[in-house]
Amino acid sequence: MPALTTHERKRLRRIGHELSPIVMIGNHGLSDGVIEELRRALADHELIKVKVAGEDRELRQTLIDSVVEVSGADVVQQVGKIILMFKKAEKRNVHLSNLVRFAHLDD
Repeated sequence: MPALTTHERKRLRRIGHELSPIVMIGNHGLSDGVIEELRRALADHELIKVKVAGEDRELRQTLIDSVVEVSGADVVQQVGKIILMFKKAEKRNVHLSNLVRFAHLDD
């Protein structure tokens, strides 16, 4: 997968600013249910925010790295415990895609 360009990242961050986290990763880490929900959310919405719990920064970063590896998504931005992730859908659902929903924020 080619890396996102600077322009694409700016656009996705602009859209991401409007989003709330829809996947929460708690103290139990990356369970099968969380992985399934993460994949479903990315397939439906393409651009999502994920909140990762935990106070230990190194442990949290390890968990974030695992999330990225499992999902195959790009990290657009990381601010504290929140990561903004993007994965282009194979078949875009125009009713659920955040890219379609917030298209008015494009340049």
